[in-house]
Amino acid sequence: MLIEHISTEGILFFILYGISGVVPLLAALYLLLRQGNVFAQGVTPPVRLRRWTASFFAVSTLAHVWWLLFYIYSGDQQSVAYLVLVMLDCILLFTTFVGMLLAMLQDRHRPVWPALVAIIPFVALGGAFTVNPNELMEQIVSMYLLLLSLFFTGYMVFAIRQYERWLNDNYADLENKKVWLCQAVALGCMLLFVLYVLATDMLILWLIHVIELVLVGLMLWRVETLPRLTPVPSPIGEESEYTQGGDSAAEPSTSLPHREGQGGESAESESSSYLYIDLAQIERLLKEHCVNTQLYLQHDLTLQQLAHAIGTNRSYLSQYFSRQGITYNTYINNLRINHFIDLYQKAASTSQTVGAKQLAYESGFRSYSTFSRAFMQRTGQSVTAWMRDTGE
Repeated sequence: MLIEHISTEGILFFILYGISGVVPLLAALYLLLRQGNVFAQGVTPPVRLRRWTASFFAVSTLAHVWWLLFYIYSGDQQSVAYLVLVMLDCILLFTTFVGMLLAMLQDRHRPVWPALVAIIPFVALGGAFTVNPNELMEQIVSMYLLLLSLFFTGYMVFAIRQYERWLNDNYADLENKKVWLCQAVALGCMLLFVLYVLATDMLILWLIHVIELVLVGLMLWRVETLPRLTPVPSPIGEESEYTQGGDSAAEPSTSLPHREGQGGESAESESSSYLYIDLAQIERLLKEHCVNTQLYLQHDLTLQQLAHAIGTNRSYLSQYFSRQGITYNTYINNLRINHFIDLYQKAASTSQTVGAKQLAYESGFRSYSTFSRAFMQRTGQSVTAWMRDTGE
């Protein structure tokens, strides 16, 4: 392709194309070579997430290079080279993209190999189309790619819901730990990638490259602001799906009393009574070591840390909250809201001017938006409405 034959619109597009190729390269080098965190001081992101994201950015840059070379020297969309590059795009970009999104979910280690297996039929169909190109085969290949993208999107929705439940069951502070917004944007961009593979309209190509730059910035920000979460040990006697690693023996253990029953029903009754006694003991320990000491005011207090503080086992503590019909996050938030109410009432009784944000922070909340949502769920009123009614 000769330069003098390129239109002004084409030149502008190639400038945008070059920018959207260089930016992910710089982001990949930053993630691989820089140890410190420019975006969030003090936050250490997961190493696995950094590596997968850098791989995705690097593959994105390589894709820009080989497509640029293709259109400079050939541009024939009916050639074998074109089909090979499309398959390379789909295999490498899809696999690294999947690895990046799965690495954001730290409740357990989710393998990437199923994505590689799922892409094999696409490669086989693409090879068949290369040997015998026809309209029907092209439609089958396109449909399979679309269905694969939709299936993975559905799986990620399910996995994110699992991750959210895990966060609520193990962490008191969820600020900067949730990933659903970034995942939703990224999954939307993945569907746009499918359009990119199938699209011929220039306007769509412009839009996709602009969105690509936004996606690189968003993913880089999310990677660097997402803290590496502490591995959660498995419950005693079973393998948890949420285990990331770590030694469960390091966690203090509390075992239920054991006695041989006279029969199946008797043994089951004794087991239930002992469980009740044990959970009642946990309630006493929580009051003594969490409520009375105001341990709940500690930021980033995890379920494992609370279990250690009261001298029990994470599994039994989880059972206690489950039997109460609440999550660990709800338990801590309720204690913090009670503390907020006490602070406000004491200040109001002495006619002191107080700010809700300051009191929320003093009550253990790092984020006022998190506090206001929890307050609404607990009282059924907004903070402003409650303060107004209390004042009246």
